[in-house]
Amino acid sequence: MERSTFIGLIIGVVAIVAALLLKGASLSILYNPAAIVIIFVGTAASVTIAFPGSDLKKIPKLIKIAFTKQQLISKQEIIRLFMEWATITRREGLLALENRVEEIDDPFLRNGMRMIIDGNDHDFVRDVLMEDIAAMEERHKTGSLIFSQAGTYAPTLGVLGAVIGLIAALGNLNDISVLGQAIAAAFVATLFGIFSGYVLWHPIANKLRQLSKKEVEIKLMMVEGLLSIQSGVSTIAINQKLSIFLSPEERYAEEEKQRNERGVLTGEQAQSGA
Repeated sequence: MERSTFIGLIIGVVAIVAALLLKGASLSILYNPAAIVIIFVGTAASVTIAFPGSDLKKIPKLIKIAFTKQQLISKQEIIRLFMEWATITRREGLLALENRVEEIDDPFLRNGMRMIIDGNDHDFVRDVLMEDIAAMEERHKTGSLIFSQAGTYAPTLGVLGAVIGLIAALGNLNDISVLGQAIAAAFVATLFGIFSGYVLWHPIANKLRQLSKKEVEIKLMMVEGLLSIQSGVSTIAINQKLSIFLSPEERYAEEEKQRNERGVLTGEQAQSGA
């Protein structure tokens, strides 16, 4: 579960409810079937017109992604993995990694490892992997664009809903009490439109972009690691190269962990020697 998505949505709903209560408005006014139809059904209609069916089929999966915690291998784990592979490669050769391929869970990393073990050219491996990343980015871009466009349509449809509500309200000019309620109800559509656009659809689009950015960064890190393994660089060189992808805080923590591990190994070796 992606807690930040749920927390943000709950805060947004609470903020609207609290604002209505502080202004003395009744929460029952939010129950407005006409406004709900105009905003949510209208937004769905607009998105359906704007995108092909093949993209629209992905909407349930995209919503699930926004509300589910992203499962990616950590950068620190990638560094340790490639350092281990570099040690094996320099000691036994690149073909020694062939037995490790099926143990790799990530399809992208597994495919890249197979390519370098098969002896493909360095530039060919880079081109194939980078094209794979570019295709993934394009798919992710389309997914986030669906919600971004929904966030653009919803507030405008809110204005349309208000206009429709005011037209209905003006038909009751003879009854002032009914007129006041009708005008208030007319602006509920605007409330739903702005709320869904800027508290739901646009934030989900941004969440999908951020998740995509993290996945791309992980894959770029894998590309650099694979090409380094293929070039036969040292373990230290791979560590230095991949550590660039870490933040200063992550880099410091990783260096501390490696120093501690080396200290433990040194102590064990001293004891065994004694």
